[in-house]
Amino acid sequence: MDKIELLAPAGNLEKLKMAIIYGADAVYLGGEAYGLRAYADNFSLEEMKEGIEYAHSRGKRVYVTMNIIPHNSDLIGIQDYAAQMQRIGADALILSDPGIFMLVKEAAPEMEIHLSTQANNTNWASAQFWYEHGIKRIILARELSLKEIGEIRHKVNKKLELEIFIHGAMCISYSGRCLLSNYMAGRDSNKGLCAHPCRWKYFLMEEKRPGEYMPVFENESGTFIFNSKDLCMIEHIPEIIQAGVTSVKIEGRMKSSYYVATVVRAYRKVIDSYCNDPESYRFDPMWMEEISKASHREYTTGFYFKKPGAEEQVYNTSSYIRDYDFVGLVRNYDKATGIATVEQRNRMFNGEEIEVVIPGGEYFTQVIESMKNEDGENIDSAPHPQMTVYMPMAREVAEYAILRRKPQYIKPA
Repeated sequence: MDKIELLAPAGNLEKLKMAIIYGADAVYLGGEAYGLRAYADNFSLEEMKEGIEYAHSRGKRVYVTMNIIPHNSDLIGIQDYAAQMQRIGADALILSDPGIFMLVKEAAPEMEIHLSTQANNTNWASAQFWYEHGIKRIILARELSLKEIGEIRHKVNKKLELEIFIHGAMCISYSGRCLLSNYMAGRDSNKGLCAHPCRWKYFLMEEKRPGEYMPVFENESGTFIFNSKDLCMIEHIPEIIQAGVTSVKIEGRMKSSYYVATVVRAYRKVIDSYCNDPESYRFDPMWMEEISKASHREYTTGFYFKKPGAEEQVYNTSSYIRDYDFVGLVRNYDKATGIATVEQRNRMFNGEEIEVVIPGGEYFTQVIESMKNEDGENIDSAPHPQMTVYMPMAREVAEYAILRRKPQYIKPA
C-alpha cells in the first residue's frame, strides 16, 4: 500500500530537524513574512536554506506558508519573495488568496502551489476549480466529515492531492477566518497575529446590571465558552487512508520540539503499521498513551464523524494536560564510554527516573546515576537552562534522543 505523507510543523530549525528525524515525510514552515504564525520563531532566509538542504538530503520535502489574507500593502514584495523561495528549493508554497496565487504564478511559474485551509475549500466543485487553475494540492477545510472527503476524492481529478489535519489545536472560527482577536486585542489573526482569545475566560454581564458578572456556565471561576478540545485522529488512520487523502497534517508550529517529536513519532508508528499489513492491523493503545505524553487538551475527532457539540468544548479551563516534562536532548554519544552529551531543557537530578526516547526506536527507562558539568565536575542537579551535562546511558543512544520524566518528581531528601 502506498503510504500517505505525514506532514509536520516546523516552527524553527531545531523543530524541523526533530520532525524529520522522528519520522515526518515533509514539514511546513513560515518565513519572516506572509505566513499566519507571526509569533513562531519562523525562519530567516539562511535558516530556510539550511532547513531545505537538510530535508532534501534525507529525501524529505519542505512547504512554505504564504497564507495571510492580504490587503494592498501586503502585496508589496510578494513576487520577489516567491521567486526567492523557488531559487532556494522550497517544494511548495501554501497560500489562500487568489491575488497572491496570480502573482506567485507570474514570479515563480515552476513552483508547486498548495491551497491553504484558510481558503475554506468544502466541496468537490471548488476543489476541481482550483485544480484546473493550477493548484497541485488542496488543504481541505476542517469542517468536513470523512464521508465528504471521500466524495471529493471520488469526484475530482485523481492528480489533485488532498491534505487534511489530523492532530492539534482546533479553532472556534470557520477554517481559521476569525475576527475575535482583532476585536479583543487589536491583533489580526488573518495576518498571523492571533492572541487566541478563544482560550480566555469569559463571564456574562446583563445590560441593566453593569459590573455584575454571571458565569455563563455553572462555575464560579467563569467559563471558557470558545475553548475547543484538541483534534486527535490517531485511532482512525485506516478510515483516513481509505478516504483517499494524500497527506495528513499535524498542527503546531508554536509547539515545542518535544511536542513535534512525540506526536510525529506516534503517528509514524501507526501509519507504518497499517500500511505494511492492513489485514492484520490492530490499534495498539500504547500509541495513544505515547501521544498523550506531549502536552495537550482533551481530545476530539472534530468534524470527521459528526458535527461537534458541547462535548467537544472544555468549559472549565484552558490549561494543557502535561503528564511528562522534556528534560534533556542528546547532542552526542560516545559508544566507547557510554556517555551522552545532553543539553538540559528542564531541571534534572541525580537519582530520578527518566524515559529515553530514541529516534526510530523504542524508549527505555533508566535512573540518572551521575552527571558532570562542562568542567568535568560531579553535580547533583542540572539547574541552568540549556546547560551541557554528561551522563552515562543504560543503552546506546543517538543524537536528538529525548530525555523526559513525569513532572511530579521530587528530589529525595
